[in-house]
Amino acid sequence: MQLQEDEVYGPKADRQARRGGWWSLAINVGLTVSKIAVGLTAESPALFADGVHSAADVVGSVAVMVGLWIGRKPADADHPYGHGKAELLSSGIVAGVLLAAGVEIAVEAVRSFWGRPVAPGLAAAWTAVGAILVKEWLYHYNYRLGRRLHSRSLLASAADHRSDVLSSSAALIGILLSILGASWHIGWMLYMDSVASAAVAVLVVKMGYEIAVDAVHVLMDRVMEGDEILPYRDQIAAVAGVRRIDVLRVRDHGQYVIIDVEISVLGDLSVSAGHVIATRVKEELMQQFPMVRDVWVHVNPVEAKERRNGFPRL
Repeated sequence: MQLQEDEVYGPKADRQARRGGWWSLAINVGLTVSKIAVGLTAESPALFADGVHSAADVVGSVAVMVGLWIGRKPADADHPYGHGKAELLSSGIVAGVLLAAGVEIAVEAVRSFWGRPVAPGLAAAWTAVGAILVKEWLYHYNYRLGRRLHSRSLLASAADHRSDVLSSSAALIGILLSILGASWHIGWMLYMDSVASAAVAVLVVKMGYEIAVDAVHVLMDRVMEGDEILPYRDQIAAVAGVRRIDVLRVRDHGQYVIIDVEISVLGDLSVSAGHVIATRVKEELMQQFPMVRDVWVHVNPVEAKERRNGFPRL
């Protein structure tokens, strides 16, 4: 079932995307304050590290909001392909902030091993549990919205929320093991809180790296391949008058795609008739696929020799 255009582009989609960004921003601010405050008072390096991660998320949420605002602007004379790649810049900012936060958390984790371990308070464990539940809800909310609106920045934000779930889970495990170590008088278990903060650092860096790689691929004009382009190829081949698809490039621009295609038509057709076929190809693609922002069609003639040899239609 095809999505209605206004569900992917237009005022309704813009409101939904902004709402998702504002939800993420508001909740990240609350989680940052609570994690850092409880992490300091309950003496939990793992929860404090998780709070630093949430602070990075605040910066990332702001970047997502800016990227959504710029990316939804229509094409103009200076940007004929639109502004969709602005969202990729915001994804890059999210990745950079995550990488920096991961390094900072790792440094603090190493430092904590040199001090005298102290079991954290139960408040740290309850705060981690609350963060896990809230972030899991945010992950599903942003992921569904990002998939429906074809929004790279919302999907990056969703991936960030999932990394928060993992990091808070690691922090919770470390906190609980440290508390048990103090209760059972097992000295080495007291260090599990610090070990958990190091695990959080690894998770944060890994997530930042994955988001950065995905953004770089699209910024470098990655073209879709294989099964990704089959629906577009089938739609073009079904247009009356198209004898062959010579070249098909589907370029990813974040929220939308741009298609460049070369088609072959009968060589004895008039220029006007060839133009009609090309126009029909463009119209069919843009009507059937909401993600398609523009289509550039080049028409090649089928030579007489090729027609005699049974020119294939692809």
